[in-house]
Amino acid sequence: MAWVSLIIYLYIPLFINILKTEEAVEQETRVLRATAPGDIIIVGVFSVHEDVDKKNNSFAPQKPSCIRFDVVGLVRALAMINAIEVMNKSPLLTDVNITLGYKILDSCSDVNTAMRATEDIIEQANCHTGSNTTTCSQPVMAVVGSSISEISIAIARQLTLKMIPQISYSSTAAILSDKSRFPSFMRTIPNDKYQTAAMVSLLSTYGWNWVGIITTDGDYGKSALDNFMSQASEKGICVAFRSILPQSVSSQDVDSAITQTAKIILQNPKAQVIVSFAKPTHMKYLYQELKNQILNAGQDMKSMRRVWVASDSWSSSRSVKGNLTLNDIGHVMGFTFKSGDLSSFNEYLSKLEAAWQDYEGHNPFLQELYVQLKSIKSSGDTELVYKAVKTLKEYTQPNTILGVEMAVSALAKAVASICQSRDCKKPGTVQPWEVLKALWIKDFILRNKSYAFDRNGDINLGYDVTMWRSDGDTKIYNIFSKCSNSCVPGEFKKTVEGQHTCCYECINCTENYYSNKKDMDRCLACDTNVEWSPEGSSSCIPKKTLFFAWKDGFAVVLLTFCALGILMALLVSGLFLHQRGTPIVKAAGGPLNQVILFSLVMSYISAMLFVGQPNSLQCKARQVLFGISFTLCVSCILVKTLQILLAFQFNPELQEVLRRLYQPYVIVSICVALQVATCICWLVHKSPFNYIIRNPTTLLEDCHEGSYLAFGVMLGYIALLAFVCFICAFKGRKLPQQYNEAKFITFSMLLYLISWLLFIPVYVTTSGVYLPAVEMVVILISNYGILSCHFFPKCYIILFKKEQNTKSAFRKNLYEYSSKNKDSIWVCGSSVTDQWCSSQHSTISASSISVPGANPVNPTPMTNCRDRSSCTSLHRELMTRHCLRRSISV
Repeated sequence: MAWVSLIIYLYIPLFINILKTEEAVEQETRVLRATAPGDIIIVGVFSVHEDVDKKNNSFAPQKPSCIRFDVVGLVRALAMINAIEVMNKSPLLTDVNITLGYKILDSCSDVNTAMRATEDIIEQANCHTGSNTTTCSQPVMAVVGSSISEISIAIARQLTLKMIPQISYSSTAAILSDKSRFPSFMRTIPNDKYQTAAMVSLLSTYGWNWVGIITTDGDYGKSALDNFMSQASEKGICVAFRSILPQSVSSQDVDSAITQTAKIILQNPKAQVIVSFAKPTHMKYLYQELKNQILNAGQDMKSMRRVWVASDSWSSSRSVKGNLTLNDIGHVMGFTFKSGDLSSFNEYLSKLEAAWQDYEGHNPFLQELYVQLKSIKSSGDTELVYKAVKTLKEYTQPNTILGVEMAVSALAKAVASICQSRDCKKPGTVQPWEVLKALWIKDFILRNKSYAFDRNGDINLGYDVTMWRSDGDTKIYNIFSKCSNSCVPGEFKKTVEGQHTCCYECINCTENYYSNKKDMDRCLACDTNVEWSPEGSSSCIPKKTLFFAWKDGFAVVLLTFCALGILMALLVSGLFLHQRGTPIVKAAGGPLNQVILFSLVMSYISAMLFVGQPNSLQCKARQVLFGISFTLCVSCILVKTLQILLAFQFNPELQEVLRRLYQPYVIVSICVALQVATCICWLVHKSPFNYIIRNPTTLLEDCHEGSYLAFGVMLGYIALLAFVCFICAFKGRKLPQQYNEAKFITFSMLLYLISWLLFIPVYVTTSGVYLPAVEMVVILISNYGILSCHFFPKCYIILFKKEQNTKSAFRKNLYEYSSKNKDSIWVCGSSVTDQWCSSQHSTISASSISVPGANPVNPTPMTNCRDRSSCTSLHRELMTRHCLRRSISV
């Protein structure tokens, strides 16, 4: 037994020490709080301190010391206290005879500390579920807070176990809108998706597509970063760099992370815009580090200036500048929640100043503020109180004050709706999940405005954009934050593989492509049927429509020649009609001359159809009209050529047969009929039509011949007739000069053939607006050739050599022609009567005798024949006489 007594003696002190240790630990784990009694207790979780002292070498659970007193957190806590006091005096709660109490807990901006602070909330909820609730303290019906998303996420997971409603006034992480994971979480602000969308919209508005991002490694920073990256990429905004800072400002890695971030910022001068989701303290340290690095590098402080796009976490913080000015930092554009009326809160601060001792006794956080101010400056109590209230007013943020007041108002409305039908003064009468249900279905009113939570448990009032300004600020529109210069209209962006899409080269659009906006990813194609564009174009240019226009200088010249040709043809026609009884007109062909002149007029008209904007009728008419009219002209010339040959060149034995076959009008009709048949077949099967030749920069309107075979047959047929005329006329080129047309026919047909032979290769190889002019010129050459060779010499004789346009001159000309021949020809003029000279068909008798090359003899006189026709007696060597009768039209 002795050894048992010894063991008990040794272990009793040990047990006592363990109990003392547990009591000490319990004392250490108790959280600093401000409380007020009420029928319904609401817990407020606020970050009254910025961090905790993480230097802990013990494995025993203990509460780390909170460091860096944050006045902003205290202001938010006081806003909740004031809101509760206001609601307790409102008819909403006095009518149901209940009051709201509160417990203000400090999370110290630390997740673990916040979870310790809410631990007793769960314990009290468990206590009231047991059979013995007499020892249980009053349960908590709701929680307001926290301002940090990471803390809100942690305590939301705890509160969801008992479905205790939690309303945050500042936690914006998008994940908290997922009601499948956080069914009891609600907030009086929109989530981060709206904030990042607003930021992206702001960047896009100013054309900033090369930005840097600074965030923290907590849930809030990660959520904001993911949302921003996805939304920015949709708007074509690229992230030059991302810097992730430790969530805790007292972390061992925070200094090195901020130093590295400052280096990255200075190494990316093109990224003149930086989006930051960091904490105010992070930004304060970063600005100071940037200043130090710039000064150490001997650079100008202007190189530090940037456009800082601030999130709601620090956009309203006055402490971030430190000892710097906005001229050093640059521009700060912040996104803040909608602001509310501060009149109620300012009244509360005034009462706080008047009765500081009363409020300080129930609020240890006020005591800490007072102590801090007293340690900085030794002053009297009144002055310190005034300083404390002034400090609270300076750190008041209207946007978060509104969020806190909305949370308290929503809870008051929910509780009042429940307590209308029951007595809520007894603990356990109201369950937290009932308050949560009422929050979902009940609207609430704050300052005569109605609010309600959406299906995600959020109240989206939007954001206000604030601009920090100082004297001499550069206009923000002059800020350029791009990796590459903007591509002007006429260029497109070409991204190098492996680089950001915002880093690119500007390449000119190729021909027939254009870009009409800045920074286009590709060039747009022009409608090449009607438009074109040169290289580097910002728009398409309508193609100019071209055709051989009436106002064209060359066309005017050709039309003048056409009109002149028509006029001359009409004048010649009138002259020949007036002189139709003279030998020169009769010898030239008589009525056939009028047919030739008419065909020339029609040919000139057809040439005029080659000018002007083509249409279907014009295309069909111009070639057909020319082909038929010129065929008529050449047919008449062929008849005249055959007439001359029959008169002077054929063998006498064939004269009678040829004379009977020679029918001028029948020959002309047959020749023209064949051409008409060709043209009809051409028009029926594949007629000419107007069409557009689409050149790179122009639209050329022209006529397509339809069938080039038919076109060739038409021209070939005319060429065949002209060639026959040429051969026949060439044989009769030595006839009497004044009345001989053979040489002129020869020349005109030769001119026609040469011009059309030249036309064919030119027509085939040439294209353009002046192609119709080529054929027009050839037609004019042909017409003027016939007009000049066939009619102008005769007009000259008629007008200026009238003595040659007589019967006697005609006889003399025949005599001179006969006497110049190698054969001896004697013309008997006495037998030529007036009827012979005036008739259309002159009768000439000639004898062709083969004479050997012996001694020539003088010609003997001709004797009159018994039929009174002209007889030519040719006798050489043998002195043989005989008469041959020829009746031919000369």
